[in-house]
Amino acid sequence: MQLAADPDQPQQRTNVVRMALLTNRLQAIARRMQNTLFRTGRSGILNTAHDFSCVVLTADCRLLVAAESLPIHVMTGPDIIAREILTHHPELKRGDAFLHNSPYHGNSHAADFCTVVPVIDDQGVHRLTVLAKAHQADCGNSLPTTYMGHARDVYEEGALIFHAVRIQKDYRDIDDIVRMCRLRIRVPDQWWGDYLAALSAVRIGEQALLELGADIGWEALRAYSEDWFDYSENRMIEAIRRLPSGRVTVTSRHDPFPGVPEGIPVRVTVGVDSEAASIEVDLRDNPDCQPCGLNLTESTAKGAAMVAVYNSLIDHSVPPNAGSFRRLRILLRQNCCVGIPVHPFSCSVATTNLADRVSNSTQSAIAEIAAGFGMAETGPIIPPGGGVISGSDPRAGNAAFVNQVMLGITGGAGTPVTDGWLLIIHVGNAGMCHHDSIEVDELHHPILVRHRGLVPDSEGAGRFRGAPGIRVEFGPTEGCTLDVLYTADGTVTPALGAQGGQPGSLLVASKRTRAGDLEPLPACGGVRLAPGETVISIASGGGGYGSPLERDHHRVKHDVDEGWISPSRATSVYGVAFDAAGGVDAEATLVLRRRLASDGSSTQPTGDAGRAAAS
Repeated sequence: MQLAADPDQPQQRTNVVRMALLTNRLQAIARRMQNTLFRTGRSGILNTAHDFSCVVLTADCRLLVAAESLPIHVMTGPDIIAREILTHHPELKRGDAFLHNSPYHGNSHAADFCTVVPVIDDQGVHRLTVLAKAHQADCGNSLPTTYMGHARDVYEEGALIFHAVRIQKDYRDIDDIVRMCRLRIRVPDQWWGDYLAALSAVRIGEQALLELGADIGWEALRAYSEDWFDYSENRMIEAIRRLPSGRVTVTSRHDPFPGVPEGIPVRVTVGVDSEAASIEVDLRDNPDCQPCGLNLTESTAKGAAMVAVYNSLIDHSVPPNAGSFRRLRILLRQNCCVGIPVHPFSCSVATTNLADRVSNSTQSAIAEIAAGFGMAETGPIIPPGGGVISGSDPRAGNAAFVNQVMLGITGGAGTPVTDGWLLIIHVGNAGMCHHDSIEVDELHHPILVRHRGLVPDSEGAGRFRGAPGIRVEFGPTEGCTLDVLYTADGTVTPALGAQGGQPGSLLVASKRTRAGDLEPLPACGGVRLAPGETVISIASGGGGYGSPLERDHHRVKHDVDEGWISPSRATSVYGVAFDAAGGVDAEATLVLRRRLASDGSSTQPTGDAGRAAAS
């Protein structure tokens, strides 16, 4: 399909309308899959936080649609997984289903169980593939968490790993696999419910696609797919050609961590070729795999760079699919901590910490190449407010529970056109997960949330500011203890700004004793809380984009009124002066901003906002 054709021609109009209708119908099928998983998943990480993704791929393993999915789950990975299944099961039949979570063969990390079903027509021809990726509350790790950041290798990590394993034949479970999971996973009934939810999602997708193929014909659907990919590639060409050509290298560093006391440097080189309409991201000049769980998988290393490119284009009309992907080149190498991992290095935390360092550096590099594009850095994670909680619930006969909570992670990055997305959680999540309801978490688990609120003066200041950090304090109810495991970055290195924007505040974790004393907690690890004790989680703020002295004073006044920034910060950092009634004094603001710009005295944040909030 050629976009250059005359849109007034009847045949061209018909093709465009038909493509739009089929695209919406396929996206509706992906949403049906997601709604099924959301409404029937048993664990809170699925039925509350929405930490899952559903996609449709072509028979030759190209991503076709992925409605409302986590970008780090789907930008790449489902395509590799589908190829792995074809490699090991070349004779696919209707009624087959497969389980795959191997981080060494295309998956994001071992905690993301992928349920995959081939769509086989009445003649036995493989036409499409559906995939549901669902984060497990427990995946068999040696500790009750899906983020084993300190694990020196996959054996210490302990996760069950399935590499393109058939779990259903003729629509019937292969009980050997089910028994294996139920015996190893700490919350077997919860896992079983989530397994059924994911399986139901892909079976509903399979049935809907069979109906679609019967309705319009498989050959018409194949032709549509190629038109859709060509259209998407052309949209990407137009978006890239708005950028100037350039090449920039940006470096970042993950905080010190178990196994890597100096932290992990991340070096990203981004090249934009406007004439050729292509973007290259080179991740090869980075350390080898590290003796910890932070190593990225092939899908998360490549996907993290791709996420950043789509963020940076500031053109949300470019469909993220195999067509627009043709214009991207992500360079990885074997045995690299942000490349292609080598067994048995652990990749337990591959979806978040180092992946975010790659994404943030990539979008910052594009901001350097092209003012008005790119983004600042999103706040690093995972604080205790996004950690995995576990213990025994005295309200349910001391039954074991394990679940990741999403009680408070903010840190959205400032962009050329908007303030930071408050509830983004992290770059690769892109706001697709939901924050938990306090009341629902307290009903499901023996915990008490004592406080949740934004931290004033924690945003990365800018023409468009980053999102402020958030403070959460919670602990167990009487009669039980609570384990909270987390893997935090950003306690040393904050989210940086772009184009003159300032960094956000640092992440802070601490414990409050029964006596009320505060004890600092390490960046990675866990804490066991007795009744009367709490953990305090301060999520990091996001970086700002552009000089804060260029921020619209109405926006500054709004942030002051909301309590997100203090009047003193509005004056010292944003250069906004107020009159006696609390309104903006426009003339005095102009004078103040000229003075601050000339002497460079605008205050840089140091992370003290988060530390002060901990108390």
